[in-house]
Amino acid sequence: MSMVRNLVAFMTAVSGMILTMGNATAGAGQPSPWQLTFQEALSPVATEQHVFHELLLWIISAISLLVLALLIYVILRFNKRANPTPSKTSHNTLIEIIWTVVPIMILIVIMIPSLKLLYFGDRIEEPDMTLKAIGYQWYWGYEYMDEEGLAFEAVMIQEEDLKEGQPRLLTTDNAIVLPIDTNIRVLVTSEDVIHAWAMPSLGVKMDAVPGRLNETWIRIEKEGMYYGQCSELCGALHGFMPIMVKAVSKEEYASWLVTAKEQFASNSAPAMKFAKVAATSAE
Repeated sequence: MSMVRNLVAFMTAVSGMILTMGNATAGAGQPSPWQLTFQEALSPVATEQHVFHELLLWIISAISLLVLALLIYVILRFNKRANPTPSKTSHNTLIEIIWTVVPIMILIVIMIPSLKLLYFGDRIEEPDMTLKAIGYQWYWGYEYMDEEGLAFEAVMIQEEDLKEGQPRLLTTDNAIVLPIDTNIRVLVTSEDVIHAWAMPSLGVKMDAVPGRLNETWIRIEKEGMYYGQCSELCGALHGFMPIMVKAVSKEEYASWLVTAKEQFASNSAPAMKFAKVAATSAE
């Protein structure tokens, strides 16, 4: 990964200055008006995804410019006026070798960092904690696997109930509280249809499939509030399954665990909390 990062560091800096001009007011962990590029990378996986994206951007830009230059050359050099007597050559061994070998080399250049990134984001060998995300129609449930009995549901807050600073369609009644600088295994599944647990700033987009347990991992590098959504067309209320993660220090997380175990021990049933969302959306 470091070799690829060093290779595109300069090009990334130049392109980043150009592409982020419309994203100067972007807030960490959520989309912003007129945003042109990705959300800020706040996990190792997201950072490597951005590096890989920049590499691909330069490769496809070079290919596009080369094809454009060849087209212009052919149009100017081999039109009827400039070349009234066309060549009858049907084969050129050198050109045929070049247009076979060069694409293969380009694919190899893309394949190597791509496979490294896939394996890097797949799983963590020694997680510090495990979070289980369960998709329902249409909200998310969470279980802290290392903390016995700590589980809750997170339902979207309606627009009329939002407080100042809370983003529309992204705020939930309960936030997932996670510590920073911690290797967190995330298990994703579903109780009904296929959902997808997606957090752009953390580099995660994992399908939640009934009867299947998918695995990924995150390591949040900065305290703050991060937002995501279900990224699968899971039904009528597909667009109302937000994900809200509150990243805190390890000390604050330990304090939260104490109060959370008491708070969610007598938590109301998710069906009751979700009734208002379904009723409002139906209207």
